[in-house]
Amino acid sequence: MALAQYSDSVLSLLPPLLAVALAITTRRVLLSLGVGILAGAMLLNMGAPGATTQYLADKFINIVWSEESWNSWNLNIIGFLLLLGCLISLMAISGGTRAFALWAEQRIRSRRQAKMMTGLLVFLFFIDDYFHSLAVGTICRPVTDRHGISRAKLAYLLDSTAAPVCVLMPVSSWGAYIIALIGGILASHGLTGHSPLATFVAMAPMNLYAVFTLLMVAVVVLRDLDLGSMARHEAAAAQGQLFDAARGIPPGASAELPESERGQVKDLAWPIVTLVVATVFFMISSGASKLAADGTAFSLLKALENTDVGLSLVKGGASALLVACGLALRLGLPLAHWGLALKQGLLAMWPAIRILILAWAIGAVIRDIETGKYLASLTQSGPSVALLPAMLFVLAGIMAFSTGTSWGTFGIMLPLAGDLAMASEPSLLLPMLSAVLAGSVFGDHCSPISDTTILSSTGAGCHHMDHVVTQLPYALLIALASVLGYLALGFSGSALLGLAVTGLVLLPCLLWWGRRAVLQPA
Repeated sequence: MALAQYSDSVLSLLPPLLAVALAITTRRVLLSLGVGILAGAMLLNMGAPGATTQYLADKFINIVWSEESWNSWNLNIIGFLLLLGCLISLMAISGGTRAFALWAEQRIRSRRQAKMMTGLLVFLFFIDDYFHSLAVGTICRPVTDRHGISRAKLAYLLDSTAAPVCVLMPVSSWGAYIIALIGGILASHGLTGHSPLATFVAMAPMNLYAVFTLLMVAVVVLRDLDLGSMARHEAAAAQGQLFDAARGIPPGASAELPESERGQVKDLAWPIVTLVVATVFFMISSGASKLAADGTAFSLLKALENTDVGLSLVKGGASALLVACGLALRLGLPLAHWGLALKQGLLAMWPAIRILILAWAIGAVIRDIETGKYLASLTQSGPSVALLPAMLFVLAGIMAFSTGTSWGTFGIMLPLAGDLAMASEPSLLLPMLSAVLAGSVFGDHCSPISDTTILSSTGAGCHHMDHVVTQLPYALLIALASVLGYLALGFSGSALLGLAVTGLVLLPCLLWWGRRAVLQPA
């Protein structure tokens, strides 16, 4: 079926922008995604009803079945969400969540300590952003709930530590993927004397958005500063309203469940430890198996580059659920409680799965309408070489925001940035590649159709659009400072000056913000 092409037309922006605008204004994510999908399908098929209907049917079928085989990535992510939902419910019913909250209450004695625990756990779960958002959310939610921290704040802490740490760490699924792309760029330009890993490490301090997002998290944790609507959510949480109950129970949050009085901390600790250890083991082993099949020598980075993340998450989740079931057997739970754990676990994740399915569908439409190619073409009209890092940051942010994928933006924009740098100013190669990474994470943070954003709100048990709207001011402030930092970096070639300018722009904003919070407390 021939589709109309829009790679050279501003119309390619219509479906994602329509979906995003509706999501922000109406707070109805499913409706907004559906309208964006329909608009894109009609554009691609010139409004023909029959062709549009067939196209939509094909796209939704392709989510689970494509090219004569199951779509293993999508199915594995859905499977992991369902397993995690059942795990969370079973740990609650067995009393493990309650016991852990009581244990933590004796040691985590303040809101600041609860938020510090959430922020620091990223350094144990940095192997993958999906894994981090869901696992850390599961561990920290009982503690943050006890200390009156809003679900929106928890979602912010999860999202703002997941991707920024993963994009800076070479030993992660993100790091392995980016290093592979960098290796291809270096090889295509004959830069064989440079190691892809060393290049990735050298780029880390130039990833201004990721660096300062982590610093912003530290400020928010230590100073308890709330920007925009986050102050309203925190004020409500202080009164016991952790989320907007008028809008129902958020995705990932279970309804009130019976809790066993005999539950112990190990009923939560051992399943979570199993989840971490088993997932990392299966990630490394699946990558090692792929390397062995290709006749390639084993290395940790190569294994992570070739790993099957989705299948590893499913195996890790299944292992953790088996351990939780084994521990729960000793408690003699009634049969009805086992059935309730299964039912509530599946129901808790169903809203998130619906959003993910529509996000995947609009992602397929956006690829067909070639929004990414149109945005990438805009980088070729830069008036000055020194402006290119800042331009690439902005355009990568717009692309990731519009498409909902940072990885897809990496795949399109990194090779383009490499070509631009080598054709114009080779000394700006690393700053331009870093700007793409930073802009992609920024756009991903802001986008309501990003799967990472969806899973962060799911892990926190927060309404999705509440998370998007409350995180947006933080992301925009850091992005504005990063643009100025990339201008300084582009004109000077100094990473240190880029960091200094970004910090100097943020500092007065934070001082004003802090003074305003003191004068006008939430």
